[in-house]
Amino acid sequence: MKHILFLLLYLNLFASTLHLATSANPSRLNPILATDSSSSEIAGFLFNGLVKYDKDSSKIIGDLAKEFYYEDNTTLIFKLHPHARWHDGKKFGARDVVFTYEVLISPKIVSPYSAGFRFVQSVEAVDEYTIRVRYKQPYFKALETWMMGILPEHILKDEKNLMNSPFNIKPIGTGAYKLHQLEHSKNIILVANDDYFQGRPKIDRISFHVIADPMTRFLMLKASSLDIGGLDPMQYERQLENSFFDRFNIYEEISYSYTYLGFNLRLEKFKNPKVREALSLAIDREELVKILFFEHAKVCTGPFLPRTNAFNKEVKAPIRNIQKAKQLLNEAGYNENNPFTFEIATSNSNATRPYAAQILQHQLKQAGVIVNLRVMEWQAFLNMVVFPNTFESVLLGWGLSPTPDPYLFWHSDNDRQGGFNLTGYKNPKIDKMIEESQSIIDTKILSGMWKEMFKIIVQDNPYLFLYIPNSITALSKEIKNVEPALSGIWHNYIEWEKAEIQ
Repeated sequence: MKHILFLLLYLNLFASTLHLATSANPSRLNPILATDSSSSEIAGFLFNGLVKYDKDSSKIIGDLAKEFYYEDNTTLIFKLHPHARWHDGKKFGARDVVFTYEVLISPKIVSPYSAGFRFVQSVEAVDEYTIRVRYKQPYFKALETWMMGILPEHILKDEKNLMNSPFNIKPIGTGAYKLHQLEHSKNIILVANDDYFQGRPKIDRISFHVIADPMTRFLMLKASSLDIGGLDPMQYERQLENSFFDRFNIYEEISYSYTYLGFNLRLEKFKNPKVREALSLAIDREELVKILFFEHAKVCTGPFLPRTNAFNKEVKAPIRNIQKAKQLLNEAGYNENNPFTFEIATSNSNATRPYAAQILQHQLKQAGVIVNLRVMEWQAFLNMVVFPNTFESVLLGWGLSPTPDPYLFWHSDNDRQGGFNLTGYKNPKIDKMIEESQSIIDTKILSGMWKEMFKIIVQDNPYLFLYIPNSITALSKEIKNVEPALSGIWHNYIEWEKAEIQ
């Protein structure tokens, strides 16, 4: 017994731990229900999809599927890894994939990810490790939808209410790490999966420290209490000593994300296109980038990002024109005696957005617009403002994949509970274009359609597209084997090593 206790103590003392921070408690550690960034980030260590992007985000490669191919243009075959295991030791297989699909299309759950499977005709387990997926028509994102994490049938097959299941905070996945501890507002600890089918991670634990305050996260990073942390441009340019760079490597790249001001188009005050155009003309996006980012960002000009086939470089950001903005507001019935007034709601989980809201408030005031601000804690913001659509406008951001899916954000079908069309945008022409584009697999034709959608959406002003921030990441020099790529630094995290004595 003494020998066992000594061994456990030894392993605990010399276990390597990667210390990270997350800005909010995860809401559900279930890959098909994880819509907030904290839940998605943590669930990514716990679950696998059938496929994933390679390190340069240039092609799709296998994950739980060791092989995949098209039998014809509407039929996909996946050959699964026979050595993959669930965290409880049970074998992973084709029935789990069929079960996950059946859950996703069930009316008992609300998941924005269900939309990606709307063209699936059937999912069949051919044998224990082979899946055949038949589509109703060719679908340009058929492969990418299977990046969704797969659920364990043997645990959830009798679950009556997955939305509120204990599984969502005690998940069992196939991923490189297993959930060991979840203490809300404290620590979330993951431990290495010794039986991971792609090889055991070399770092034994990942400890997520739940820290809502961005300044506290920054101070912990400076004190080396965190191994990895994001830096905002002000911190990077003005608030770091030389000694910090002796201890951390810095990785910077343009992000696959943008920040926007979205209007609730269900409200009468935002239905007039002249009002939305006026608000767009009243703001100075270049000033936002300069003040907030010290040039570590670029102005966002529309709904799809640079470096993608959907980006329309011909569409430029509006040039600020206060006089024109006032004229449009006047034509809409607003003046000094009856100023246009609205509220911007945002969250303090992102260090930059509360300041962005203040700058927008100041800029819009110069056009006679009165803006009230509401800054909230992330979960309260999501549950009380964003999801129930109880906002006038929201300052938010989207992280997008290299292959955009306009259906999720811009089709009127997704103006619903759990949908990502948060503003209630409806344009029959855009709906038709999106529907026609879904079955096009010719990338050149598809690119042209996306670029036309880009132009129309920008003209409609459902959002004011603001900025695309650079991602600035500090990573401790104690972490070895990091290989930066176009997709970032995380693609080979199971090969990372950290030697430490705790």
